[in-house]
Amino acid sequence: MARVLLVSNRLPVTVHAGEDGPRLDPSAGGLATGLRGPHERSRGVWIGWAGDLEGLEEGARGKLRRELEGQGLVPVELSGEEVRRYYEGFSNGVLWPLFHYEINRLPLVVEDWDVYEAVNQRFADAVVAQYRPGDVIWVHDYQLMRVPALVRRQIPEARIGFFLHIPFPASEVFRTLPHRDRLLAGLLGADLIGFHTASYMRHFSSSVLRILGAVCDVDRVHWEGSEVRLGVFPMGVDAEAFARTAATPAVLEQVRELRSEDGVQLLLGIDRLDYTKGIPRRLLAFERLLGHHPELRERVRLIQVAVPSREDVVAYRDFRSLTDELIGRIHGAFATPRWVPVHWIYRALSREEVVALYRAADVLLVTPIRDGMNLVAKEFVASRIDEDGVLVLSEFAGAAAELAEAVTVNPFDVEATAEAFHRALCMPEEERHTRMHALRRRVLAFTADRWADRFLATLAELPPRGGAPAEVARPARLRELVVRLRAAPALVLLLDYDGTLVPFAAAPELARPDRELLHLLAALASRPETEVHVISGRTRATLDRWLGRLPLVLHAEHGLFSREPGDAEWTGAEPTDVAWHEPVRRILEDFAARTPGSLVEEKSAALAWHYRATEAEFGERQAKELHLHLREVLSNLPVEILPGHKVIEVRAHAAHKGAIVPRLVERCRPGTLLAALGDDQTDEDLFAALPPDAVTIHVGTSPSRAQLRLGGVEEVRALLRALADTAPGGGVG
Repeated sequence: MARVLLVSNRLPVTVHAGEDGPRLDPSAGGLATGLRGPHERSRGVWIGWAGDLEGLEEGARGKLRRELEGQGLVPVELSGEEVRRYYEGFSNGVLWPLFHYEINRLPLVVEDWDVYEAVNQRFADAVVAQYRPGDVIWVHDYQLMRVPALVRRQIPEARIGFFLHIPFPASEVFRTLPHRDRLLAGLLGADLIGFHTASYMRHFSSSVLRILGAVCDVDRVHWEGSEVRLGVFPMGVDAEAFARTAATPAVLEQVRELRSEDGVQLLLGIDRLDYTKGIPRRLLAFERLLGHHPELRERVRLIQVAVPSREDVVAYRDFRSLTDELIGRIHGAFATPRWVPVHWIYRALSREEVVALYRAADVLLVTPIRDGMNLVAKEFVASRIDEDGVLVLSEFAGAAAELAEAVTVNPFDVEATAEAFHRALCMPEEERHTRMHALRRRVLAFTADRWADRFLATLAELPPRGGAPAEVARPARLRELVVRLRAAPALVLLLDYDGTLVPFAAAPELARPDRELLHLLAALASRPETEVHVISGRTRATLDRWLGRLPLVLHAEHGLFSREPGDAEWTGAEPTDVAWHEPVRRILEDFAARTPGSLVEEKSAALAWHYRATEAEFGERQAKELHLHLREVLSNLPVEILPGHKVIEVRAHAAHKGAIVPRLVERCRPGTLLAALGDDQTDEDLFAALPPDAVTIHVGTSPSRAQLRLGGVEEVRALLRALADTAPGGGVG
């Protein structure tokens, strides 16, 4: 198997200061357990933060690094300030609450993005330093969402996977996040992005479509000339290890002690103390249970284990105060001299203690208000070797998509949740065994090892990146290009307009050139031995109105009409075969009428249906339907259908940008360098027609035959400013 480079915020060990120097304690979390197998089997490297090393002397630090290296672990060292801002500030103060739909917990001003980006770059650099050809890179979780793209920038051919262990929120929620586009672009540096559930995957696709405008199919995204695959990979637990622990004499003895009170049924909750886990609502439901069913008083007890979490964060301290108040209220209302309704444990427990609680409990309560997966539910099922016990599970936990035999609840409905607790406590023995038997079959089959193996196998099956001719233009490459363009004896620039020189607008008439662009085009046209052409799908009237006063060669309707600087008239002939116009117009206008926000644009040799202002997902569905309909209707007519950026255009066969190239080449003197920039399918015709020594640059993320690729309009303008020497220093990058 290929060597796997695992990348996570924390290493599977944590550094603790001891009397004899630092010691390494293994982590017991689900991520550490789930990835231990592929780490050991591939003899790979695990990259992550090991804990605070700032207080260590250099000698102790070096010894620690060697000890970690012996275990295949590479520490990324972070200062206390970086941990505070990257981890506590942006990761857990912004991303965590927003991804769990707790928008009200976001700070009024979102800060610390710069540190998040810088730390992600440090992780990426550590990956690059460890990388060998053939390695597989697997990045984990929300703290490192920028890493895939940052690694891809340095190792374009790398095979990169990313797995998100928390929910991906609905696009309406995700869109509230500053830097949302940068985070999505970071993830799309991966070849494969994994999620726990299909709903998280759908939310991600919707956000990519709405925010980046990238083309999304059911399980793939077309981005920067490549296809990024999406997949659903529900994480499991080491089920056999939990089952073995559950059968040990030490655990069985603890179970006997926990069950020593005859007739008292045990409800159990085991959670990290986090506002996403639903503990206050669980306590309220338990309070309702005791209020509505007085016969259960002194006959049921809730054992709530809360593992301390992020105690330095104010929101978490406030959250603990709330839970303490609720428990105090329940005790005040219902406790008796011989019975306490809630047994509160505020500390981490050993594996044996946890499994003993799983075995002793009559009912496990897993009622988060939002949770990526929740492995506690699966640990409970794996530990119930007696095939007894009832799992009460929130429908907002990722595990609910798999564990159908659990009693599912909506934790926001406190009354219904209380009744679900009662139902679980009163469930007949036969039903309990039937449900648990089915749950155990699933949990024992889909283990943590199987989760990891399935993800890595899917990643290995994907075709390698590469083969897309458009190389992403990095700063050094752009500087080389500017030098080449400046050194050319004569230069002809062929520039698309929409999506290249100006951003796309909601309606075509809103994309008029700004003052900066007009100044830039004038500066380019004034360069010695430089000729600037703007080749657009726009009409003659529009180009005249917007660019007619500049010394540019203008080409309207994809080159069907042309006009030299200073000329009053356009050259080119009106198309004679336009019999297809009327039936196509009727089809497009019909779709415009039933797709709010869309419109029809008419040209001499083309008709276009624009849907940029429509609701994103509905617009894409309508566009696909229109495209299929037009292909059927127009199959025998002399036209072609061109899907573009939020537009579908129907044009005559002869009207394409490549048709102007023979005229241009004929009039160029020897040594002239042609350079073309464009963003959509109409520009591919131009790129294909240019001579081999021309420079071709695609703008955006779709597949292209161009040599180079720029990310968007700002990068195009930066390149042109450097060429015109109008930017400070005249440089790019």
